[in-house]
Amino acid sequence: MRFLFSSRIPSTTLHRQRGVAVITALLLATLAITIVASLFWQQQVQVRSIENQRLQLQTQWILRGALDWASLILREDGKQSSVDYLSEPWATPLAETRLDQYVDDGSTDQEASAAVLSGYIVDAQSRYNLSNLVNGKIIDPVALNTFSRLLSALHLDAALAQSIAQTLSSQQAGTAVLPLKNIEDLLAVPGVTPALVNALNEFVVILPQATPINVNTAPLEVLAARLDTLSRAQVSSMIAERTQHYYTNLVDFQTRINAVKPTVIAAGAFSVGSNYFLVKGKVQMGRAALASWSLIQRSGSGEGTTTKLLWSRESPTS
Repeated sequence: MRFLFSSRIPSTTLHRQRGVAVITALLLATLAITIVASLFWQQQVQVRSIENQRLQLQTQWILRGALDWASLILREDGKQSSVDYLSEPWATPLAETRLDQYVDDGSTDQEASAAVLSGYIVDAQSRYNLSNLVNGKIIDPVALNTFSRLLSALHLDAALAQSIAQTLSSQQAGTAVLPLKNIEDLLAVPGVTPALVNALNEFVVILPQATPINVNTAPLEVLAARLDTLSRAQVSSMIAERTQHYYTNLVDFQTRINAVKPTVIAAGAFSVGSNYFLVKGKVQMGRAALASWSLIQRSGSGEGTTTKLLWSRESPTS
């Protein structure tokens, strides 16, 4: 028997092999494109991350520079006078100011080409200092009454004054779980809510030591809470008067109070100058935005005036 072998491959097999080759080539091309796209994406993410870090660092340096400038303003003010009032240069807020002419962010992005800085200085002694609530480890009843009146004036629960005072007393005794250093720390006190902290934010402060209230800068709510023998309307008229003629000393303040209603002010309750100031700064540079609150202590007088940064808190902002 003779077998015949042919080297010719059937056309159907050739078509099948060609189809497999085409599909394999397409799969390889797709895989290559996917890998390249993934590499480009990873590179883009890394570049964007580095750029964000650079922008964030630059915003931090701008805020630090602004804080140094605020310290300089407060030192120069202290050299000139020991009286602080709301018409002085330190009390003038810095409106949103473009810094792109002075700060090079190295970006070609049109949206990131401008840095904007804004901020202001607040007399911390214009607010009610919660450190006044405790004298040593003992709660001061006069200070407690003042704080209760302030809470009532702000339509808040006056009973929380006792809870906050007890927490501060525990802090002085060294038994507090969390020390209260900033207004946000009040959230550790039972019954205190974020809404209450937000309502107190412009009227209350926690300073390292007890301080008098600056009668030249304190708002109506704070002054009225401390001057409990005067009506709210009487205190309001005194505030309106000080915008024209600020109080030069406590004798001047006592004289003007007596003109409204004879009242003896307690020693150490008030002052016409301040040693503590809050500095708010905000900078926007492209996608990076940063805000900060800082507490500056000013000491000495005349050419011996110095400033010291006690704390600073930064937070991203939209």
